[in-house]
Amino acid sequence: MNPNNYIEFNKASWNQKTQLHFDSEFYNNAAFIDGKNSLNEIELNLLGDVTGKSILHLQCHFGQDTLSLQRMGANVTGVDFSEAAIEKAKLLNDQLGLNANFICCDLYSLPDYLQNEKFDIVFTSYGTIGWLPDIDKWASIVAQYLKPDGKFIFAEFHPVIWMYDNDFTKITYSYFKQDAIIETESGSYASRESGEPFTTITWNHSIGEVVSALTKQGLKVNHLQEYDYSPYNCMSFLTESEPGKFRIKEMDNFVPIVYSLVAER
Repeated sequence: MNPNNYIEFNKASWNQKTQLHFDSEFYNNAAFIDGKNSLNEIELNLLGDVTGKSILHLQCHFGQDTLSLQRMGANVTGVDFSEAAIEKAKLLNDQLGLNANFICCDLYSLPDYLQNEKFDIVFTSYGTIGWLPDIDKWASIVAQYLKPDGKFIFAEFHPVIWMYDNDFTKITYSYFKQDAIIETESGSYASRESGEPFTTITWNHSIGEVVSALTKQGLKVNHLQEYDYSPYNCMSFLTESEPGKFRIKEMDNFVPIVYSLVAER
């Protein structure tokens, strides 16, 4: 399989997973529609008061976080390459009477769809950059859309956990970006319902790679924090050791699971 075809395979997998996710207990759309904010404490603390601010949300899936930001008073544009996800995002937007903007395209081609616009905040979170092969190009997109004094706010799973196999019993992959990781599976982190198997192509990206890519774009990283828990029960062998904090069984708080970063112009 040619990793250069990653968009084709990954888009097909996310189109397939979107309906499972939309109907899942994990995303709990009923509670979201009733007013639950889908954002977590980690990113809420970094975002602060977003009233009146313009936000570009990259890799937004079907838009719960995008629409949560809109409910908080921001003017938000969400971007995702999955047609099925953007369709659901627009459905929720209309159902809730909100006015978020959604764009369907792969991240690297965003300048073909969104031109001459700058944002107070560029935001992305949890399980996003692993789908991208070129972090320098990703950082250039982030920088392109930031206003002077704008902020990039990022929360992501820590690259250490992507080194392990799915059962967290052994180290299988390098911490550093090497060859593409090609996997075929069914179900997902949000729904264990099996369907047609799908193939995904991903890459590991170290924190050093991320920070270097952002600084090469002239951005100053002024916050970098690691966390020993996940706010989501989204992997095998996680246990809720505190309310809303999930850690790897047998590893307790010995390994980082999430990190957050803020970079400014």
